Amino acid sequence: MENTSERKLKIGIVCHPAHGGSGVVASELGLELAARGHHVHFFSHTLPFRVPNAHPNTFFHEVEVTSYPLFKYPPYTLALATKLAEVCREHSLDIIHVHYAIPHAIAAWLCTRMLPAEQRPATITTLHGTDITLVGIDNSFFEITRFSLEKSDGIPAVSDQLGEETRRRFNIDNPVEIIPNFVDSDKFAPGFRSEARRAAFAGPDEFLLGHMSNFRPVKRVLDVIRIFQRVHRELPARLLMIGEGVDLEPARNLAAELGIMERVTFLGPVDQVPEMLSQLDLFLLPSEYESFGLAALEAMSCGVPVVASRTGGLPEVVKNGSCGYLCEFANVEAKVKAMADKTIGLLSDPQKTARFSAAARERARSEFDPGRTVDTYESCYLRILAKNSLLENQGSDA
Repeated sequence: MENTSERKLKIGIVCHPAHGGSGVVASELGLELAARGHHVHFFSHTLPFRVPNAHPNTFFHEVEVTSYPLFKYPPYTLALATKLAEVCREHSLDIIHVHYAIPHAIAAWLCTRMLPAEQRPATITTLHGTDITLVGIDNSFFEITRFSLEKSDGIPAVSDQLGEETRRRFNIDNPVEIIPNFVDSDKFAPGFRSEARRAAFAGPDEFLLGHMSNFRPVKRVLDVIRIFQRVHRELPARLLMIGEGVDLEPARNLAAELGIMERVTFLGPVDQVPEMLSQLDLFLLPSEYESFGLAALEAMSCGVPVVASRTGGLPEVVKNGSCGYLCEFANVEAKVKAMADKTIGLLSDPQKTARFSAAARERARSEFDPGRTVDTYESCYLRILAKNSLLENQGSDA
């Protein structure tokens, strides 16, 4: 799609660098904006894993935190705010766009307080889920989260469900705009599927199931192992686990305990995500909560049906009974059984599997186009900058 504006902006993007959804979306959005000619400055303590070391119109600013005996924990928020202010002074950023509210939104606000009025960028906070549903409702973080949202010039959320949850929990005056995540369907495509690559993980007569996440407890990684055990009882299958995190070793231990360790490949985090996802026959996402479900969308774009929990924003991504199945998150045993049954039923019917695969690909390609999302963000940026400029002019006339 064409750029919605001729104006080229200087945009700061702040994100966590790990393999979670917020970092992925921030990175992909920044690269799309850079491709349109905007200057994009990434801020994090390490280079986000989907951002190339050298890319046109992108710049990386490492946030260094010095250990000091006075502090039990390094003050990352203060270091980030300082780095943001330094770059704003040097490059005159128009926008600071933070992904994940805590601690990024408050660091952006602190940055604006360190700058004279004429150098202050607009601040936008995109909400991704657990920054609101888990961190934001913790008593020790509730007030600072609410304050940082009130001080943001714009608050996009990645799903209708998350937007409504934010309004309900925080009762903020600022409007919450829904801007869904996106997937590059040219990059995440079924064409990467190959028998040679797939043979490294499964035989020609075996189904290959997969899961990808940051292996946090909310992702219910142990349930993936339990679901696969049930599927393996009925169908010849292998399981590919992509990612790492605190539940990696518990998942390994459970697979060994259940006697299926030799059928499970723990691949760790990978750079070539489309090449791995496209080898799958089905993607499992039994999360306790997903504000959106970017991993599910990327699998769908590769033509892989999804069996997931009916939670959070997943029903806005996975169309139940068309490109996958959604199961109620009840007790663990009931959910594991339901997801295993849906998986077995789908894979046992090759024609239905083919229909679901095609529908998943088409939904990802048509409903979650990157051009549409980037257009929306550009419009959001320009609207906020125009509003702030108007307010400044009114203030100077008073």
